[in-house]
Amino acid sequence: MRLWALRGLRTQRDLTGFPRTLELAPGMTPGRPVDGPAAAADVCPTGALRAEGAATVVALDHCVHCQRCRHGGQPMHWREDIAWSHGEGAPLPRAFAHSIHVRVLDAGDCGACLAELQQLPAPQYSLHRLGIFITASPREADVLLVVGPVTRAMRQPLLDTYAAMPGPKRVVAVGACAASGGVFGPSFACAGGVADMLPVDRVVPGCPPPPLAVLEALLAVMGRSLPRAEDAP
Repeated sequence: MRLWALRGLRTQRDLTGFPRTLELAPGMTPGRPVDGPAAAADVCPTGALRAEGAATVVALDHCVHCQRCRHGGQPMHWREDIAWSHGEGAPLPRAFAHSIHVRVLDAGDCGACLAELQQLPAPQYSLHRLGIFITASPREADVLLVVGPVTRAMRQPLLDTYAAMPGPKRVVAVGACAASGGVFGPSFACAGGVADMLPVDRVVPGCPPPPLAVLEALLAVMGRSLPRAEDAP
């Protein structure tokens, strides 16, 4: 955010151009591991990297961005982008392409993913300009956005929230913990990732993912077209 603020002072433009163009301002993303030598898998503490032959396969849902694989004798290649989300769920119907209401549910978040989500209404991102609104009531929500591993205490509230939402509805899991349970589960206190409880339509890995990665996932759920690499300024 500090680098972006300095950029805004220099250019007199604080609002990101995303999604009309790709955002390449310094500090917009911590990056993500993409590929590298097989030896890089040896330093991963979470099992996000797996050696296959001479190369390394990345399971981004388990990556906590410790960056051990980014440094050292045989570093991984990291990509500075925000197109992290994945999922096979269908987008919402066309009627939702320009406006959705999102219910955010903290299933046991450490605070990191919530801190990133709290940036979305800020002038830099201004999620309202995209027709995305946060709602406190699941009965008004089109999308359930879950952060954190699903703790035992939050399992039933998560199911109740989903059941209270009208259809059609979609679920977005944000962060490594919501995607896979992260470093916390499954365990005696954690039931695991959101997909172990509910059908998940979109996953945004990261620990935590940057705000634009979350916006990219929500736009995908809305069925909105996203910028391509050649659209970069």
